Amino acid sequence: MRLIRSLPFLILLSTARAALAAPAPAPAAAEAKPAERCETAVADTIREMRGKEARDIEFIAAQRSLLPASGDETTVKGAGRYKTAATGVHGFTYRCAYNAESNETSGVVFRETGSSRPLAEKAWEPDLSKVSPDACETAIAATLKDKYPRVGRIAFDAETRRLQPAPNDDTWLDGQGAVERAPGMNSIPFTYRCAFQARTGRLVGAQATP
Repeated sequence: MRLIRSLPFLILLSTARAALAAPAPAPAAAEAKPAERCETAVADTIREMRGKEARDIEFIAAQRSLLPASGDETTVKGAGRYKTAATGVHGFTYRCAYNAESNETSGVVFRETGSSRPLAEKAWEPDLSKVSPDACETAIAATLKDKYPRVGRIAFDAETRRLQPAPNDDTWLDGQGAVERAPGMNSIPFTYRCAFQARTGRLVGAQATP
C-alpha cells in the first residue's frame, strides 16, 4: 500500500527533473531567422542598386548584432562586402527590421564604407627581339607595288613607328609613310600595320592604307 501511495510522487519528481534537465532553446537558433531574412533583403537591395556588377556578396558574422525592438520586431545590424570587376571590393554596413509574426523585413538601410580598387594590370611590354621593322617595311613596299604597278618612290617615316598589343598575344607595328604612285605624281601619305607572332617573331600580316 505504501508503494502505491508513493508512486504519483515519484512520477511528479521524475517529470520535474526532466524539465530541469531539458536544454533551453539555443540563442543561435533564435537569431538565425532574423539574420537570414535581413541579409537576404540587404543582398537584394545591393543588386538593385549596383546591378549585375555586384557579385560575391558576403556578410561578416562577427559584426552582426540583434537588438530587440517593440512588439515582435527585431533590429539586425551588421557589415559585409561585395565585389565588382571595375572597382574591386566594397565594404558596407546595414540595418534592417525583422517582424517575427509576419516573417517580413522592413527599413533596410545600406551604406558603403569604401572600396579597394584592384591592382592596375601590368603595363604591356613588347619583346623587341620578335619585331623586325625591316621585314615589315619590305612587306608593305611589296603591297604598295602590287597596288600601284608604276610606283615611283616609297618612303617610310621611322619616327611614326608604334608597337601595339594584338590579339593572341601578338604584336602590331604601326607606322606612316608616303608613296609616289607613278613617276612624276605627287606623293600621297599612307599608314601601315604589320602583325608579328609573339612566340616566334614571324611576320603574319601586312596591310597599307590607302
